[in-house]
Amino acid sequence: MGELEEAIDFYHSLLTDEVGIESQRQLTRQLHHRRLFFGERPLCTVLRPRFLTHAQYRQIRRAIREIMPAFAKAQRVALQDKTFRRQFGLTPWEEELIQVDPGFNASSPMSRMDSFFTADAPPPLPEDTGLRIFFAEYNAETPAAAAYNDVLSEVFLALPVMGAFQRRYEVHPLPGRHHVLHALLDAYRQWGGKEQPRIAILDWREVPTYSEFMLFQDYFASQDFECVIADPRQLEYRHGELLVDGITPVHLVYKRVLLSELVTREGIDHPVIRAVREGSVCMVNPFRCKLLHKKASFAVLSDEDNAHLFNATERQAIADYIPWSRVVKERTTLYEGKKIDLLPYVSQHKDQFVLKPNDEYGGKGVVLGWECDQEKWDDTLQTALVEPYVVQQRICIPSEAYPSLVEEQVQIYNRMIDTNPFIWYGDYVSGCLTRLSTVELLNVTAGGGSMVPSFLIEKRS
Repeated sequence: MGELEEAIDFYHSLLTDEVGIESQRQLTRQLHHRRLFFGERPLCTVLRPRFLTHAQYRQIRRAIREIMPAFAKAQRVALQDKTFRRQFGLTPWEEELIQVDPGFNASSPMSRMDSFFTADAPPPLPEDTGLRIFFAEYNAETPAAAAYNDVLSEVFLALPVMGAFQRRYEVHPLPGRHHVLHALLDAYRQWGGKEQPRIAILDWREVPTYSEFMLFQDYFASQDFECVIADPRQLEYRHGELLVDGITPVHLVYKRVLLSELVTREGIDHPVIRAVREGSVCMVNPFRCKLLHKKASFAVLSDEDNAHLFNATERQAIADYIPWSRVVKERTTLYEGKKIDLLPYVSQHKDQFVLKPNDEYGGKGVVLGWECDQEKWDDTLQTALVEPYVVQQRICIPSEAYPSLVEEQVQIYNRMIDTNPFIWYGDYVSGCLTRLSTVELLNVTAGGGSMVPSFLIEKRS
């Protein structure tokens, strides 16, 4: 039995029905007290956190360190070469906005890579974990859940079952809120900000993640930064100032609203867009984050037509971590070393692939070939010839056993699990979001969806 399996089994042995009832009652109280809800749904529905070994966490950090130079190179080339940039599928307004200099270096000071550990992969598998890691999506625009993860960590550390578990295991949380604050302030200072900034968290008031904005507002206030939560419809831009409700000027925008939704609903002349373009306010993440946020960024890295852009080390990282991905269009390409006619091949081998809209989130529009019939698959392929889509090779999704309290009894069953490290300045990892699901499309709205805090564990000597 491996280190991780031993720790999980020990945790589950501690979770008798009596301990489970006590822990669930405390968890439920804390979820309500701490506002840990996604819309009206509790954020966490299980009684065990995610455990990561130090070897697994080193593997995550190493993989990100190796793959990010390839993403950065693709972005640099795209900003300089309009022809190359067409591969990303930008809209006309995105083409316009990415030309705006944000005033600081990183195009995504904060981001998140959504990925999976799997043993069902070609060798060689790393000796220290026996698992490969594959990246499925790069959230370079509005990575959520750092505050949720921090507060959930505090809640779980105090559960009765965790108290017993920590007698045998060292348990280390992976906090993220301070990284968000550092990223915001670093960008603000590079931008030229001198005074103590008033921060605006910007998104629609009706989004299900609003409770996380409140957690961030409380955290920023605890660090002596004034913060307002602002709906885009509350903003005005007058005389070089971005105002909330016409009276409160803000200097630093923590942008959680998606640019595509903002422009679709409010137009490209929205006050925050004008303020950023004129250099009157600093916004994180900036407009340029859209390039790598596109699902097509994976196709850009994976496509053999672009291999000449990358050095040998970068090409190896792409081969190791990026699943085969292509923008959907009529063309020939290479798949597993053989030339294929893309559309007929993908149609005939749907169980090997997933189709993703180029710029959606939360699983919207994603079609898993192995879970749909041929007619739906082919209809989506036809849609993908009109609207930008990416086809990506299937990743075998791992699962772990997680306990829940059902009718006053602890029940343990497998849930599918992803691994989503937070990346800072496009450079390094600190922190990790974990989501569980009973269906293969993992997000917190999916069937059996739950978020759990992630802890590094080590057996006490």
